[in-house]
Amino acid sequence: MSIARGPCSDENHNGDGGHPSSGGVSPEQDRPGIDLTRRELIGGTGAALVAANAAPLQAQQARRQPGIEPEVFDVPKTAITVTVNGHRQRLEVEDRWTLNELIRDHIGLTGSKIGCNRGECGACTVLLDGEPVYSCSTLAVWAHGREVLTVEGLERNGSVSALQQAFMEHNAPQCGFCTSGQLMSATALLERNPRPTADEVRHALTGNLCRCSNYNAIIEAVLAAAETGGA
Repeated sequence: MSIARGPCSDENHNGDGGHPSSGGVSPEQDRPGIDLTRRELIGGTGAALVAANAAPLQAQQARRQPGIEPEVFDVPKTAITVTVNGHRQRLEVEDRWTLNELIRDHIGLTGSKIGCNRGECGACTVLLDGEPVYSCSTLAVWAHGREVLTVEGLERNGSVSALQQAFMEHNAPQCGFCTSGQLMSATALLERNPRPTADEVRHALTGNLCRCSNYNAIIEAVLAAAETGGA
């Protein structure tokens, strides 16, 4: 069986493989029908990449120049009045803002976290008129005339709540990212049911995921808080 040879044939190489030091054909040497050497080809490709990357950079610099404003769309806004952690505030909000955006980005209360941002994990849970809601999927305008309680509002006179203390004593937080949401859902439970059973705690917290799977310690902490006086 004969094997067809590619572009490199015996006519172009000597016996020691055509290495440049042995007198063979250099990789930089032009081949018949090819005007570019390998070095020229690589150099040209690099220049093209630099030029391609420079275009977006030039566009960004142009947007920063005085007198050149980026395109801005008119976004509907609504004035709302909302009570957050006992403080009544009147704010103008964009109709597209979520409640989480309002309390984190515009009021500065960053305890409520964004996990999945689609109403599944519960890390963003706050209380709206005493009921736990996912603030990532609740519009800020829906909070008009209502009361919002975030994890920062659980503290009283510089002291943490009984539930927060129980979380610390029972090592309920692991990475801590879901903790604020867990605390808010558990607070709502203890406000309406001061002496829940373990099954009732599990049911109340089904909407709050813990990536660290520290569920047993969380349930123990809630039950311990109930023993010492609730939320």
